[in-house]
Amino acid sequence: MGFIRNTFDKYKPLFDKGGKLEKFAPGFNAFDTLVFVPNHTTHEGAHIRDGVDLKRVMVTVIFAMIPALLFGMWNVGYQHFSQLGEAGTFLDYLLYGSFKFIPMIAVSYGVGLGIEFAFGIFRGHEINEGYLVSGMLIPLIMPIDLPLWMLGVSVAFAVLIGKEAFGGTGMNILNPALVARAFAYFSYAPSMSGDKVWVADASTVDAISGETILGSLASGNSELSYSVLDMFLGFIPGSVGETSVLMILIGAAFLYFTGVASWRIMLSSLVGGAVMALLFNLVGVAYPENALLNFPWWQHLMVGGFAFAIVFMATDPVSGAQTNKGKWVYGFLIGFLGIMIRIINPAYPEGIMMSILLLNVFAPTIDHYVIEGNIKKRKKRLKTA
Repeated sequence: MGFIRNTFDKYKPLFDKGGKLEKFAPGFNAFDTLVFVPNHTTHEGAHIRDGVDLKRVMVTVIFAMIPALLFGMWNVGYQHFSQLGEAGTFLDYLLYGSFKFIPMIAVSYGVGLGIEFAFGIFRGHEINEGYLVSGMLIPLIMPIDLPLWMLGVSVAFAVLIGKEAFGGTGMNILNPALVARAFAYFSYAPSMSGDKVWVADASTVDAISGETILGSLASGNSELSYSVLDMFLGFIPGSVGETSVLMILIGAAFLYFTGVASWRIMLSSLVGGAVMALLFNLVGVAYPENALLNFPWWQHLMVGGFAFAIVFMATDPVSGAQTNKGKWVYGFLIGFLGIMIRIINPAYPEGIMMSILLLNVFAPTIDHYVIEGNIKKRKKRLKTA
């Protein structure tokens, strides 16, 4: 590491004020702070010193996603070989999944960070690490067979419209990863739905049918070929990161113990989803032909992107609610509306993503009324004192 540090120090004067490459200083500093901890310290006044910074928070979230990512790559290979009726080893599945998924990560980070660097250099401000998490989330919530150029366009739209248009990291009102998915879904619907996009190279083999559980239920098929254990462990078709509830729970536990994500949002989202699904189950008794209505409420919480979304995207500290009471309301409505959209609109069974985007918009309003309520309570206490 000493050699790398010395190399950075050697070329740093070129990027300092007055240097030949001063204009590109934000890009150079971004690489420097990505590899090494910034060496800036306070010189006067009273300050709280803490080892936590934006980069560490982003890296912590990425570490939490690793179990779902690794299992997702293995599952891509497993689904491919099993649909073809071929046997393979653990390594065969993992290597095949890696071969399909790593290019998606490269495109996501290449396009996203390229735009971030361009904006940083053009505006003359430091480049933040906010896209580190979004760059990993976006490929994890996309179909494995999504063409790379579609992924690149979706990433560009998310960064430009969902983030930079609002001022960059910390200013966006919508989760950039969900903006990318929504854009891809409404712009390239055939590549985001159906029974071919969830299994790698399925379009080249007519015999493959890799429809997701939600897709199958939405089409009226109540006879599923997957067990509850399959749903929990993740041996089912779906987006790379969303299939294994077990791996997502491991990531959730990591986020909870590191204090990075709000447990209130995760728990309230779970409760909201359970309440809505249970209500629909009660209604479903009168409509036995509706597979989504009669799908057991607790299984609704294990399929689709529900678990992944409430752990890694609903808890986004920028676009989510900030007050403690607001987080309870925010999370509950995400789960409640997510299941509602899933069941009422079979054409869009993955309603949790849309509900998070909707609540992103209303999060400031929720916090506003929570704060106003606290102010009124304090005023009443003052009057009675």
